[in-house]
Amino acid sequence: MNGLHTRIISEELGIRPAQVEATAALLDEGATVPFIARYRKEATGSLDEVAVRAVRDRLEQLRELDRRREAIIKSLKERGLLTDTLKAKIDAAGSMTMLEDVYLPYRPKRRTRATIAREQGLEPLASMIFEQAGVDPGEEARAFVDPGKGVDSAGTALAGARDIIAEWISEDQRARERMRTLFRTRGVIRSRVVKGKEEAGIKYKDYYEWDEPVSGAPSHRILAIRRGEREGVLTFRIVTPEDDALAMLDELFVRGNGPASEEVRTAVRDGFKRLLAPSIEAETRLALKKRADEEAIRVFAENLRQLLLAPPLGGKRILAVDPGFRTGCKLVCLDPQGKLLHHDTIHPHASDRGASEAAAKIRALCSRFGIEAVAVGNGTAGRETESFLRGVGLPAGIEIVMVSESGASVYSASEAAREEFPGHDVTVRGAVSIGRRLMDPLAELVKIDPKSIGVGQYQHDVDQAALKRSLDDVVVSCVNLVGVEVNTASRQLLSYVSGLGPRIAKGIVDYRNEHGPFRSRMELLNVPRLGPKAFEQAAGFLRIRNGEHPLDGSAVHPESYHVVDAMARDLGCTLTDLMKDEGLRRKIDLRCYVTDGVGMPTLLDIMEELAKPGRDPRERFEVFRFADGIDKIEDVRPGMRLPGIVTNITAFGCFVDIGVHQDGLVHISELSDRFVKNPADVVKVHQKVTVTVLNVDLQRRRISLSLKNGRGSRGTEGRSRTGPKPA
Repeated sequence: MNGLHTRIISEELGIRPAQVEATAALLDEGATVPFIARYRKEATGSLDEVAVRAVRDRLEQLRELDRRREAIIKSLKERGLLTDTLKAKIDAAGSMTMLEDVYLPYRPKRRTRATIAREQGLEPLASMIFEQAGVDPGEEARAFVDPGKGVDSAGTALAGARDIIAEWISEDQRARERMRTLFRTRGVIRSRVVKGKEEAGIKYKDYYEWDEPVSGAPSHRILAIRRGEREGVLTFRIVTPEDDALAMLDELFVRGNGPASEEVRTAVRDGFKRLLAPSIEAETRLALKKRADEEAIRVFAENLRQLLLAPPLGGKRILAVDPGFRTGCKLVCLDPQGKLLHHDTIHPHASDRGASEAAAKIRALCSRFGIEAVAVGNGTAGRETESFLRGVGLPAGIEIVMVSESGASVYSASEAAREEFPGHDVTVRGAVSIGRRLMDPLAELVKIDPKSIGVGQYQHDVDQAALKRSLDDVVVSCVNLVGVEVNTASRQLLSYVSGLGPRIAKGIVDYRNEHGPFRSRMELLNVPRLGPKAFEQAAGFLRIRNGEHPLDGSAVHPESYHVVDAMARDLGCTLTDLMKDEGLRRKIDLRCYVTDGVGMPTLLDIMEELAKPGRDPRERFEVFRFADGIDKIEDVRPGMRLPGIVTNITAFGCFVDIGVHQDGLVHISELSDRFVKNPADVVKVHQKVTVTVLNVDLQRRRISLSLKNGRGSRGTEGRSRTGPKPA
């Protein structure tokens, strides 16, 4: 690894160079982030996933910088422009911005006013004037008059010289850096409504006459203004104090008050307005967009993580209902593994007779299939269907749970759904998805594009490649944190396991279908294309419960089985005894098992796994119920205290589902009695809360809520990523 890269990353992240080098080496060998963080702690000094990803991302940035540096040097060499001094500046550039600033004067460019002036032979005149050494510009300019070149007067010659000076000023590295700082610290975002668009763009009304400092503009406002500009409703500029900018440039380039200095001063003003300010404004716009994207993606990723790690009900027999008024409610019955057993349709909202027939059918299906819980989609007719189900006389032990439908329609029309249920229509597939989400949100939601799940903000406006990478990182992290039961997992779920991917995941499912359930982790090596490297990466995250080896259902990696075997052998007991008996485990002196390949971090992880093999890190499932009689926005009144579930977190607050088909907003100022900088510090997606209604705007379908002390309260669910194994 490049020593300079090691030093830079080490200093920026505050970790030892050896940790950086070890992590980079593992990444270059094809190791995944979850694998490195979980099974290579000795090598990395126990860096967690966040740190490993930071090393990965910064290393890629530095390598991209090196590639650009090499391309620039090659271009300069080919054009005979590379000097030792220039190369030293290029080598010293520590960022892409600095590198491009160094290269800017030498970059091939379109024909400019300065280019034309150079073609007219006016560069020597520009140099004389720029030196400001007491020359008389008007007198010197007469020598450059040449009608054949288009220079028909001394005034024309001076104008051309000023064009060249203006370009020099706009390309000067010091000027650009100072102007960047000015735009960044004193710049103002200015948006205005396009004349005639006042009515059509009413949703952007807040930004019709909007000024805001660049330095403090939050992500959601930047993205909203950019979207308004893209839709032709708003104009958007970034302006900076012109007097300050010109004073800064005069300080750099104007020396004295002579005639030459006045020419330079004139060129400074032209260069600022025509070249430098537009260039830095464009850069600042891009920098703002990047900053806004990063924040929006960070919020989206954190929301997604919380949603994917929502508590699962676990393997239960489920009756899932996809509600509807006109077309009826689609029912499906699922076994504890999520297998479709039966599907039907009821029409409880059509008539009294329909309701009576539906109630009888529901009771019969619950009895026939031993239903343990009912999952009801929260879309159209959801609350009405929930109310109906609570009145059909189901046994007391059957819980009725509202489940988010976000993305269910996307899944039901997807290739994955068609592949899984080729003989069923989208309504059956959608109902199955609702039921499986209750059983295991993670296993079901990985089948859907994260952008369709409904926990993002401006997700279609941000850098799509960066968004995909971030969300993929989250899904991979969550899947490998929880672990995957190899004998029941879908192809989509398996594809996110460290080291696998879609092709090998399909191979595992095909092998399982042909040969039956896997009996051991080692049997995975029989799967086509699943070689030793993929096995090393994946094995620790795959679970085979009740397999041939007692540790196959745990997070202990097969490469460490020999360590546990040695522990059991030294204690004179079996592996099963060691896993069951805490007293036996207490007798183990871990120092006796430290070797060059197995250190104390791995041994501590092993002991934790032996105590709770295959422990699910997600919280225990708790049944939630919306307020009875509050089914639509018209039922909501200011002052009401209502139970709700956090559905989305943004930079300006969070949205809460209170069961009326319109989420309410808890503004950041209403999240807590104390100051809140980041809403995610106070609430989590899928957290159960009690809110107080502040205001209801029926016309705009908006509900304002509060979680302040005395107005609302927060439950515990969703606040932690660890907890007991769900029932």
